[in-house]
Amino acid sequence: MDMAYWLPVAWFAVIAFGVFMYVVLDGFVLGLGILVPFARDDAQRDLMMNTAAPIWDGNETWLVLGGAGLLAAFPAAYATILPALYLPVLMMLVALVFRGVAFEFRFKAQRTRWLWGWAFAAGSLCAAFWQGVILGALVQGLPGVGEGAWAWLRPFAMMTGCALVAGYALLGATWLILKTTDDVQRLARRCARPLVVVVAGFMALVSAGLPFLSARVMERWFTGGAFWQLAPVPMLALVAVWLLWRVTVREGRDARPFLLALLLFALAYAGLLLGLWPFLVPPVLTIWDAAAPPSSQGFMLVGVVCLLPLILGYTAWSYYVFRGKLQPGQGYH
Repeated sequence: MDMAYWLPVAWFAVIAFGVFMYVVLDGFVLGLGILVPFARDDAQRDLMMNTAAPIWDGNETWLVLGGAGLLAAFPAAYATILPALYLPVLMMLVALVFRGVAFEFRFKAQRTRWLWGWAFAAGSLCAAFWQGVILGALVQGLPGVGEGAWAWLRPFAMMTGCALVAGYALLGATWLILKTTDDVQRLARRCARPLVVVVAGFMALVSAGLPFLSARVMERWFTGGAFWQLAPVPMLALVAVWLLWRVTVREGRDARPFLLALLLFALAYAGLLLGLWPFLVPPVLTIWDAAAPPSSQGFMLVGVVCLLPLILGYTAWSYYVFRGKLQPGQGYH
């Protein structure tokens, strides 16, 4: 076995898994934060935020895994991405800190409670937007050296920022359908159906526009019969959108909208990885170009193999303990 070939592949899988876990787990928390301003009163806002109170603190673990794994396993990629996207990354981290502070302070404050509620919504919205901007800039291709600190500011990156805001809001709405009843659930259902349309529209725009922005993506999808091999991903995404559109207004079986939203995110993520492969920093660094020495990657992979089951086990246990509906007046905080 050629370790110099397979170790970067294994680390790419680990980082991709960590990023995906962060997106789906923290995505619905950011999404319900985006939806908080639509609540009728403080009681509804309390209920919405309490659905995530017991489990949201652990979500950043996956973000740390992705970032630390990138630094340790692919230092050349880390050294390329961070300088090019310094401002979006900084704004995302500031927004995440702001959101976390607002989440905790809102439950403790009295006179400024309303202010911290709006701060939680603003932090969630900004964090989601900047994550989308980072994704769009990375997929389209990073600006070159000397292009300036604002070279990432492109229409495609702005569009993906807005798309991720809508996607997270959809995740948040379906999470609230799963976890709440009565008025809050009805609010979530009213928000979910138009969000399905908006998210589907953004996915179509991104899918249609990216091949014309990147010759590499065009070649990846449309040469050598590749389209027919990769076509199941967008076809399944269309089916997921149609099913999600149908189940968001149906009473009962409240888990289905959330599961379908997760499936939609998984398919979009799979399409993204298929379009990027084997590049870690398009279009200049493949996973093998950016990899650390095999001895370093192998040593660190042992630690990941030991720790990852513990993180997964803790995450699964926390969701199991706090399963079920949250009724008005109840809270974990």
